[in-house]
Amino acid sequence: MLDTPTIHIYVKQTLQEIIMKRYRYIVEFGAGMAAYAVVLSISVLFVNQLEGFWKTALSLAPMVPALAVAVSIMRQIRRIDELQRQIQLEALSLAFGGTALISFSYGFLENAGYPKLSMFVVWPLMAILWIIGGLISHRRFR
Repeated sequence: MLDTPTIHIYVKQTLQEIIMKRYRYIVEFGAGMAAYAVVLSISVLFVNQLEGFWKTALSLAPMVPALAVAVSIMRQIRRIDELQRQIQLEALSLAFGGTALISFSYGFLENAGYPKLSMFVVWPLMAILWIIGGLISHRRFR
C-alpha cells in the first residue's frame, strides 16, 4: 500500500507529464501553423511571377509546413490515453465517412448541372465533421 507522500508525488508527476504532452503539442502545432501562414503568404504573393516548374513548386510549397502540422497531430494522437484515442477514432470515422458521402453526392449533382466546386472545400468540410464527431463522441463517453 502506498503512503500519502508517495501518492502526492505520483499524482504530481502524472500531472506534469500531461501538461508537458499538451504543451509539446501546442508548440509543435503552433510552429507548423505559423510556418504554413508564412509560406502560404509568400506563395500567394509570388506564384504569378514565376513560370513552369518553379510556379508549380511555389504553389505546392505550403504543403511542406502542412505536413509538419499533420505529423504533430499524429504525434499527439500517439501521446493521448486510450479513451481519448477512442474518441478521436470515432470522430475521424464520422469525418471520413461524412466527407466521402457529401463529396460524392455533390459530384453526382455536378453531373446534373450544379456548379463545380474547388477541391479547397473538402478539407474544411472534413474538419467541421471531425469537430462534430468529436463533440458527439466526447458526449457519449462522458
